[in-house]
Amino acid sequence: MTVTTTGDLPDEVYDVAIIGAGVVGTAIARELARYRLRIALVEASDDVGNGTSKANTAILHTGFDATPGTLEARLVREGYQRLTAYAAETGIPLEPLGALLVAWDGEQLAALPSLAEKAVRNGYHETAVLGTEAVYAREPHLGPGALGALEVPGESVICPWTTTLAYATQAVRAGVALHLNCPAGAITTGVDHHEIATPRGVLRTRHLVNAAGLYSDEINRRLGHEEFTVTPRRGQLIVFDKFARGLVDHILLPVPTALGKGVLVAPTVYGNVLLGPTAEDLDDKTATGSSAGGLASLREKGARILPELLEEEVTAVYAGLRAATEHGDFQIRADPGRRYVAVGGIRSTGLTASMAIAAHVAQLLVDCGLDPGPEREIESVRMPTIGEAFPRPYQRADLIAADPAYGTVVCHCERVTRGEIRDALTATVPPASLDGLRRRTRALAGRCQGFFCGAAVRAQFEAATAAQDRTEARR
Repeated sequence: MTVTTTGDLPDEVYDVAIIGAGVVGTAIARELARYRLRIALVEASDDVGNGTSKANTAILHTGFDATPGTLEARLVREGYQRLTAYAAETGIPLEPLGALLVAWDGEQLAALPSLAEKAVRNGYHETAVLGTEAVYAREPHLGPGALGALEVPGESVICPWTTTLAYATQAVRAGVALHLNCPAGAITTGVDHHEIATPRGVLRTRHLVNAAGLYSDEINRRLGHEEFTVTPRRGQLIVFDKFARGLVDHILLPVPTALGKGVLVAPTVYGNVLLGPTAEDLDDKTATGSSAGGLASLREKGARILPELLEEEVTAVYAGLRAATEHGDFQIRADPGRRYVAVGGIRSTGLTASMAIAAHVAQLLVDCGLDPGPEREIESVRMPTIGEAFPRPYQRADLIAADPAYGTVVCHCERVTRGEIRDALTATVPPASLDGLRRRTRALAGRCQGFFCGAAVRAQFEAATAAQDRTEARR
């Protein structure tokens, strides 16, 4: 198992290198790890899932409203099935709540039957158009004025952090080399391999996959391609306290617009309620800050959807950037002559589609001349339980009896134990920061935002980091 964060890169030629360790890049690495290939996964930041993959609405989409006949529609449909099964196998938190696409005016109400027909064209046959009485029977806290809804029973909420980490963990255990703090610079393509300049040395690979998310267009241009340009689309969200969870039972969706699926209200697998996102096209690929105007806009829309929600405490606000392009479909293209596959324009449905995208990319690599050899079984993984649908460690007497650390709560807001933090810090892909630790355990993510537990969590993190440094120094 190889995870590197510093030092020179190994002096070898990989069969495949993947640029970008978000949910799509890690899924591709996991898919290719099923073959006896030398694979490198390179990431500019200090952790996996550190870009778009960590800041989204965490919805597992059925693909009911995708544009029929597009690559995105097919991959979302296939990815939904794959990821649903994978989540059950690995313990990724997932809750199949169903969604209501709520109509608030006559035009939206008239659009519901056509959306149901669109779902059928996408292979989803479970939708139903509901009248006003049925809508309020399902969601009694909805604001006044809802005229009807399209019910989509298969829509679910999922943990995006654990999904990316599960892919990366399984890939690394199967032999993928994960190189963090390794931004890709200039790329030179030779007769039989690419050379990628990085601050940690040159990485050589025969085949190259560009899964760089917001920066995929820039990597694409370094390979001589200009098929798409990424425009960062900011989505701001508000996270409400767990006391709000009883207000809503479904994912509440608006009728979609050209900019996206619009502002939703949705429970999370952690017991909170989300309101968002905005959809703001920007020029700055680092503009992940929230704005007063954006948050005010969300609150205005939320007041119509679920008025009582705005009376609840806000736990956090955050913003993520989606990799929008000028095209209405995923931009996944192969260049056999350069042994190169670009994976661009992966927007809000990328989490759902990730495993299907990975399988599609693997086939494109074969079309580019990669000989993967025979398939093999790879070690399965079981991820820590950080969702609320199943018993957490602090609730399990058997775990506490075997190891009292699971009975020592450190983060009281989120009920995170010393044992869970210890396990995360010694895992196959450990966190490099407190933010990374939060995504793995929920520590520091509660209503006090670390005010109470911050010192204890930091002390445990720093002790583990120091121990790891001493181990590395002895090697």
